Amino acid sequence: MLTVLAGDVLADRTGGEPARVLALHGWGRTGDDFADVVAGTDALAVHLPGFGRTAPPPEAWGSVEYADHLAEALAGTGPYVVVGHSFGGRVAVRLAARHPGLVSALVLTGVPLVRATPPPRPRLALRVAKRLRAAHLLPESVVERLRRRGGSADYNAAQGVMRGVLVRVVGEDYRDDLARLAERGLPVRMVWGELDDAAPLAGARLAAELLPQVTLEVVPGAGHLLEGELAAAVRRAVLAEVAG
Repeated sequence: MLTVLAGDVLADRTGGEPARVLALHGWGRTGDDFADVVAGTDALAVHLPGFGRTAPPPEAWGSVEYADHLAEALAGTGPYVVVGHSFGGRVAVRLAARHPGLVSALVLTGVPLVRATPPPRPRLALRVAKRLRAAHLLPESVVERLRRRGGSADYNAAQGVMRGVLVRVVGEDYRDDLARLAERGLPVRMVWGELDDAAPLAGARLAAELLPQVTLEVVPGAGHLLEGELAAAVRRAVLAEVAG
């Protein structure tokens, strides 16, 4: 059942109230991804601003702004077992670090938390074009064409303010947030696809080293999307945390 939380936050509600589980979806996805994961639980599967049925944010938010916006809508409720996939996991970590009263445990899958390798530099042609654009020697359309040529599928598909959101979040780092979670002793379950190419397992292992209260389950043959055996493993992790 689609419900409106305080403000303008939309979520699919399953089960009864109060909700015990909060599900946050990945980039370009919606709360619908969690239908099988949270089936039979008292849960809210949020549709984050700018995806599916919800309007984009008023400006290019980072994950902090997404977490704070969600916290306002959830004020006076919880705490929740928060399950986050990919982009939603970024928001989940920020939510747990900044609003600890709302989060009793985290279940994370496919979340780029810590880079195992340095970020790639923009191609030389794009770097030169940006400098020429800054000197007013090249139109923005040429720079944008070069960005698209070297951009990811997500970047090329994003429109308007959501492209700015994507640019912000891909450069974020979560080490300080993970340190806060470690100090608090928050239970964290990480469930990862062995073949995840969007959030490689090597980065998940590095993040796990920063969290003393963590379990890391690797799902053989699974990729990045929340489907098949990966979805089943995430569901088991969520149910384990709900059971306490």
